[in-house]
Order: sequence, then structure tokens, then C-alpha cells
Amino acid sequence: MNAIPGAWDWLTTSANWQGESGVWHRLGEHLYFSGVTLAVACLLALPLALWLGHIGKGGALAVNVSNVGRAVPTLAVLVLLTLTPLGEHGDLPTLIALVLFAVPPLLTNAYIGMREVDRSVVEAARGMGMSGGQVFRRVELPLAYPLVMTGLRSAAVQVVATATLAAMAGEGGLGRIITAGFNLQNTPQVVAGAFLVAALALLVEGVLVVAGRVCDPSPAARLGAGGLGRGRGAS
Repeated sequence: MNAIPGAWDWLTTSANWQGESGVWHRLGEHLYFSGVTLAVACLLALPLALWLGHIGKGGALAVNVSNVGRAVPTLAVLVLLTLTPLGEHGDLPTLIALVLFAVPPLLTNAYIGMREVDRSVVEAARGMGMSGGQVFRRVELPLAYPLVMTGLRSAAVQVVATATLAAMAGEGGLGRIITAGFNLQNTPQVVAGAFLVAALALLVEGVLVVAGRVCDPSPAARLGAGGLGRGRGAS
């Protein structure tokens, strides 16, 4: 197929990386949409999910309600939002649609991570005199951390891939390279744009994997939790 060599030629042409329609500018727009979306989604979903998981009430309902959003295509939400008065506020409809798409994996994984913490370990920590806040910070949160990070990685990759839809609303991002290729009937450009989106998604996931390992508080917490569980079992 000529599309693959043509895409390579497109990517290695310096003129395609310069200017407002160039790769660097579109990449910056794409990172803006993805970064703002993830930040807002984390602020909305993680505190709620962690708190509900800690108290053990209302979490299943919240997860089911948030998962309803997965049944609605993001493009449909984006189109509907652009037809409302929100459509007059630039990139706001795109950001709202992406946030609604990013919340479910964050909320679900964080809540499940908290609820899957061994209850005997939690009770042992409380029996040692830890307050609710100490149990949350020193036992539950570190042990739930792997699933929380899994949700974050899943949301990040999905958002990076779905942010290409911003082009459908006339906004920027790497999706504009793809739509421009379709408009010009330039298949190599379409393939090049798709490659850039896929490469960015893989890069983001790789960065989050490394960051997750560097920031992981759970090894020491797991050792402490194991000691708590054994101590309670021996009592």
C-alpha cells in the first residue's frame, strides 16, 4: 500500500510540522484538551469515589450512574452540546463531553480499589487506635493505589484518542490533521494523523506507568497491612 510510505514522507516533511496547521501546534492543542479534561475529571471523580469507598455507602449507585455515560457516544454528546447555548463558548462543549467520558473509569476503579481493601486489615488498624482519617491515608489509599492508577491510565489513553473529535466541532488538536486529510482526499495525511494520535496515547500511558511506579506508596503499606492482618489473625 502506498499509504504507509506516503505517511512517512508526510511526517518527515518539515513544512508539515510548522505553522498553525502544523503538527507541533496541533499537538499543543491536543495536549491542552487532554490535560484539562483529565484534571477536571480527576477533581470530580476521585474525591467522590475514594470517600464513598471509605464509608462503604452509595458507591454502587454512583458507579452505575456514571457508567450510563459509557452507553452514550461521545460524538453524540459533543454534537448536542454544540447545539445548546454552550456552543457559543468556544471549546467548552468539547471539554464537557470529554470530561463526561473520562469520569466513569476514574470513578469505578477508585471505588472498587477502596472496597477491595481487606476489611480485616482495616479493622485491625482501627483496633490499634487509628482514626478514620489515618486508616484512609495509611491503609486504604495506599492499598487502593494500583487500581486508582489503572483507572487514571485508562482514562488518559481514552481521552487522548477521543480528543480527536474536537476537530468535528471545529476545534483544534491532532484530529484536524486527520479531517484535513479527508477533505483533501490525502490518505497518507490521514494515516499520519492517526499514527500521531496512537503514538501520543502510548507515550502518555508509558509516562503514567513510570510515574505510578515512582509515586507508588503501596510496597511499605502492604508490608504494614500484612503485619496488621497477621496480628489480628493471631489474636
